Amino acid sequence: MTTPVPAKRPANPRFSSGPCAKIPAYSLDLLADAPLGRSHRAAIGKAKLKEAIDLTREILGVPADYRIGIVPASDTGAVEMAMWSLLGARKATMVAWESFGAGWVTDVVKQLKIDAEVKTAGYGEIVDFAEVDFDTDVVFTWNGTTSGVRLPNGDAIPADRAGLTICDATSAAFAMDLPWDKLDVVTFSWQKVLGGEAAHGMLILSPRAVERLESYTPAWPMPKIFRMTKGGKLIEGIFVGETINTPSMLAVEDYLVSLKWAKSIGGLKGLIDRAAANAKAVWDFCASRDWIANLAVDPATASTTSVCLKFTDPRIADGAAFAKAVAKRLEREGVALDIGAYRDAPPGLRIWCGSTVETADVEALLPWVEWAYQAEIAALTQAA
Repeated sequence: MTTPVPAKRPANPRFSSGPCAKIPAYSLDLLADAPLGRSHRAAIGKAKLKEAIDLTREILGVPADYRIGIVPASDTGAVEMAMWSLLGARKATMVAWESFGAGWVTDVVKQLKIDAEVKTAGYGEIVDFAEVDFDTDVVFTWNGTTSGVRLPNGDAIPADRAGLTICDATSAAFAMDLPWDKLDVVTFSWQKVLGGEAAHGMLILSPRAVERLESYTPAWPMPKIFRMTKGGKLIEGIFVGETINTPSMLAVEDYLVSLKWAKSIGGLKGLIDRAAANAKAVWDFCASRDWIANLAVDPATASTTSVCLKFTDPRIADGAAFAKAVAKRLEREGVALDIGAYRDAPPGLRIWCGSTVETADVEALLPWVEWAYQAEIAALTQAA
């Protein structure tokens, strides 16, 4: 039986996993205070950059002795900056369970060519952190944007570790509780959970990471854009808003608008609660149907931001073609944009449930997903 066309539509059909939906009631008018045409080194530019760092610290609860810097090239730039600057002092362990984590493995093993053990898990699963040697430097993603799984907590990371933990938290920061005492380097980008504009990354360093920077010089040449020390000492200006390269003050203003909105809804707890409510709507939908399921194998590790789904109907012979057809049908109807699975991931859908998304829009989308699934199954039946 074909599902009738749903009567209700999402007010905002943007469920892309990056760049992600802007904050509710967003308007370009909110950026009117951006100091356009002014130097980022002018007093007003420095003040804006410092405000972005200070609000980030306040909302995320970053310890006072951790440094926070705004760096170029989004989360990718922040992760590369950390790896090129910090790795090589001791053996490393590269942990990956999705596409971006696999990319960091490639960079360390094939480009930096350092001594590293590689631990991987398939899509929908994570590596057992109890088997990771934290006396090595460990690089991992907190939340797998392309696989829909996350670390449930940092309990397996020892407080007395000898190595550094380098965590790519780009789709976790602002939507998940990060245990700062277990993390030495944390990176993320503006365009994920807060829906900011792309191209800028955030790099957060613990005192242990700073100590490594000041006591270790990598064997390889260091590009200027990665350099965080001068004369063996940390360049403190980077962490008070004196950026390595020219930032977009329009993007900075956009980030500030998002941070202030986050503060207005209750800060980190409010953000976490919104993402959790969105994800639960999808999880409940899947639990009551036998043709669709969460890609995450263990519910305890299921992501609350990038919720990845797979079609389980045995009548579907070509999963990639079917999932693509469903996503295209939803886009044609204008009810869901950019929700196809990541190109390297198993076929399916990926619904962004981060904190800027309204739960009412997720709930309005799900009947459309069922409608599109039924329509494509009917098309398969007719073709047969």
